[in-house]
Parts: sequence; C-alpha cells; structure tokens
Amino acid sequence: MTEFERIADDWEILEPDDRYRLLIDLGRSLEEMPAALKTDATKVRGCSADVWVYPVGAEADSLKFLADSNAAITKGIVALILTLVQGRSAAEVRELDIAGSLAPFQLDKHLSSNRTQGIPNMIALIHETATRLTE
Repeated sequence: MTEFERIADDWEILEPDDRYRLLIDLGRSLEEMPAALKTDATKVRGCSADVWVYPVGAEADSLKFLADSNAAITKGIVALILTLVQGRSAAEVRELDIAGSLAPFQLDKHLSSNRTQGIPNMIALIHETATRLTE
C-alpha cells in the first residue's frame, strides 16, 4: 500500500474535524523549504494562501519537489498532492491523473473554494515540470 492509499483509507473513516487534522499533520510532515526558495518565481498562482513549489534535483527518473504554504490546511493539501508524485519518474508523473486521484477526497465539498482554487495550478506546475524533463 502506498502512502497516498494509506492516507485515502484513513480519510474515509475520519469525521470532518479529524480530516482537517489529518491535512494539518500532512503539512507538518513536509520537508522544510528554505526561505530563499520562496520567491515570486516559485509561487503557485491562484491560491488564496501563499503556496510555493520548487523542483529540486529534478531528474527524469525521480522527481522531487519542495513545497510550503503559509496556511496549515493548504499546506496539507500540498503535501497530499506531493505524496502522489515524489520519487516517481517524470514520464509516470506526466501521465498521472492527479486530479482524478484526489477526487475520492472530495476536497471541494469539505473545504472552502478559497482553499481548493489553486489545486489545478499546482497540478499544472507539476505536470509542466514532468513534461519538460521528458522532452
């Protein structure tokens, strides 16, 4: 079972308040992103909170991203997305339906639109990185 599948299983049995706590805990587990990388160039557009995503050591055979947010729940959503892509090849990530994988979480029903509006932009950034590395 992958980490993402484990999180999905936990999500299914949790009450709404506990789901928020799960997201916050996921966000706390992110590797620290140095402040120097939190720039306008790494900022994800369209998010109500500040979100930064930066590919590090990105190679076609194993993608890795550093990410952060100034909002705890948003940071958890970022961490959830990264559990899908960290360590995968760029080719795998390029073909991965990240939005479809997130569908069972029904984030749009459990969170305000302000918290979820930047998700498509973050997914696009990840796919763009994967595409660039496979070309």
